[in-house]
Amino acid sequence: MADYDTQASREWWAQRWIDVLESFGWVRRLARARNYAREGNVLKIEFHGSKVSALVQGTAPEPYKVSLSLDPFDDEQWQYVIESLSQRAIFSAKLLAGEMPQNIEEVFTANGLSLFPLTKFDIHSRCSCPDPANPCKHIGAVYYLLGDRFSEDPFVLFQLRGRTKEQIIAALRQMRSSNGEPATTETPSPEASPDAPLDGQDFWQYDDQLEPSLVVITPPPNSESVLNVLGAIPFKTEGAANQANQASQLTLEYLKTIYAQVSQQAVLTAMTTGGQSQ
Repeated sequence: MADYDTQASREWWAQRWIDVLESFGWVRRLARARNYAREGNVLKIEFHGSKVSALVQGTAPEPYKVSLSLDPFDDEQWQYVIESLSQRAIFSAKLLAGEMPQNIEEVFTANGLSLFPLTKFDIHSRCSCPDPANPCKHIGAVYYLLGDRFSEDPFVLFQLRGRTKEQIIAALRQMRSSNGEPATTETPSPEASPDAPLDGQDFWQYDDQLEPSLVVITPPPNSESVLNVLGAIPFKTEGAANQANQASQLTLEYLKTIYAQVSQQAVLTAMTTGGQSQ
């Protein structure tokens, strides 16, 4: 059974999915959903194109019906993404081998898209249970199960955006075979270099305006932040040492939630501003 309490058990893209969901302020709701997922309450999960349907056992005798989807990219958007992927040999190689490249998000953000949801409104989910909250614990349990599916098959994440594994691999192979391997830029040999020596004063200067399309707005490649680097927060309390440890852990979790929300909003604001300036 999957260990939902440790990040080490998930691939980076599956953990990124969970981090994104928790950044929406759903930490408390997802904590209850994690128990549902751990206890095997998700009885069935199926994919119908880019949509997900599941049966989750709750307190009622009959399991609840859950549906979930993301906004799929259209054909033109996917064409841009596939072209960008084909131009990066390492990306194509890893995807064709069934692996998720570490910086795959750069390809989507460079084309004005986001592979992962940017806001909670990017996820469309429903549950037949009477709980008015969304996500309820049944929907949340499906979120965690999807993270497991992402670990097993990273192409499931692409499927939620409208393209299956077979479609992506076929498109990559077709584009790379029709265009050939991406041309490499050859570095001039020392013999072809000009005889004039380099001016050390001008070597690090560039006065022209940078091309806006070269600026890529991308989320961090993994969930590690400065809080992870700094580690536990030392607390001095009048009580026992375990009280100090508990206070430190609660404070750290709270700061991580704020850090994730601020990071997510920064990316969203940057992408929105970038889109308006073009």
